[in-house]
Amino acid sequence: MIERYTREQMGRIWTLEHKFQTYLDVELAVCHAYHKLGDIPSDAMAQIEMKADFSIDRIDEIEAEVKHDVIAFLSCVNENIGEASRYLHMGLTSSDVIDTALALQIKSANKIIEKDLTEVIFAIKKLAIEHKETVCIGRSHGIHAEPMTFGVKLLSWLDIFERSLTRFQACAKEIAVGQISGPVGTYSNISPEIERLACLELGLVPARISTQVIARDYHANYLQNLALIASCIEQCAVELRHLQRTEVLEVEEGFAKGQKGSSAMPHKKNPISAENLSGLARVVRSNSIAALENISLWHERDISHSSAERIIIPDSTILVDYMLNRFKNVIENLVVHKENMLKNSNLYGGVVYSQRVLLALCEKGLSREEAYRLVQKNAHSAWNSPNGDFKSNLLSDEAVIKILDKQEIETCFDTKYYLSNVAEIYRRFEE
Repeated sequence: MIERYTREQMGRIWTLEHKFQTYLDVELAVCHAYHKLGDIPSDAMAQIEMKADFSIDRIDEIEAEVKHDVIAFLSCVNENIGEASRYLHMGLTSSDVIDTALALQIKSANKIIEKDLTEVIFAIKKLAIEHKETVCIGRSHGIHAEPMTFGVKLLSWLDIFERSLTRFQACAKEIAVGQISGPVGTYSNISPEIERLACLELGLVPARISTQVIARDYHANYLQNLALIASCIEQCAVELRHLQRTEVLEVEEGFAKGQKGSSAMPHKKNPISAENLSGLARVVRSNSIAALENISLWHERDISHSSAERIIIPDSTILVDYMLNRFKNVIENLVVHKENMLKNSNLYGGVVYSQRVLLALCEKGLSREEAYRLVQKNAHSAWNSPNGDFKSNLLSDEAVIKILDKQEIETCFDTKYYLSNVAEIYRRFEE
């Protein structure tokens, strides 16, 4: 039934063909429940199962007259079934079919997104292991801070996406709810047992209560979750865009043979995938706002949410699927310039080792305020000169060398000091 679609492209889930197929799956599940309880004769059930079918063209023809897509769908199916069609849609209202079918579509989409997230996590983890000891500079406010490794940077991404997977799995479980409760959700013409049996067949949990529609906070939470995934992708994409800047050039997106970066400038290699991902994240986040606004419906139901959901749910699942696959491709083909990472870490004679010098001076008895003043003076002197050299400045400063000898100053510039706990950070990801 629905499972046959889970290996197909995400886009197929949201086609009219698949939508009406899920409508039919819901109707058949309800018929099976009635049959199990003895309310549909076996010969009629056999006729329904054998003849239940639909045609998109015929549905369109009927809808042009009746102006109601579910009625058009049912009329089309009834034409195919014949006499036994009187058992179809017994006690149901349109939203029973629409909302339960939507849950099935989302469930199929979620299997693909969960797989995508798992593959992204694997790609990041593989790259993080490879660059466990690749020295790079850490930045705060976009400014050089202290040495770290590129692998540690990637572990922060890994942590984000592992959390994303955990959140998504919980969200996917929550939204896998169906309803077969009739007008205003009171089971006036249908038994709750029919709902239970039908949802069991469909692999859904019956909503604890439905008001002719499933409450839209379910869907808002789902779209917020997709927006979180998109925003996590963008966080990494923005980092990559900065690291590919010409004056930084620590990483580059893979550049295929024959690829061109600019119609005017042959030298260009642009971070186009990362930029595309940043743009698409804005769309997914915008869709999540519409989902929040869909929560407020009139009384037990209206259909103001429906028109928006026909756009935002298919688009968001398709976009997140695309974004995760494109991001994975970026990670798998990332060009890492280790030499530039090391070079950037040592700009201006290693000003980023300033805290180590500060602490060394304090350990020798200098007050923190005086030590800070001495180190800042030498660091800024290097920073403000095109050929500035922090280490040379320290070795030439009498106030410094009276306290620290040359070897002690050299020791402050040992990168290994800053990386001594990298292994411990990695061990946390092995637990």
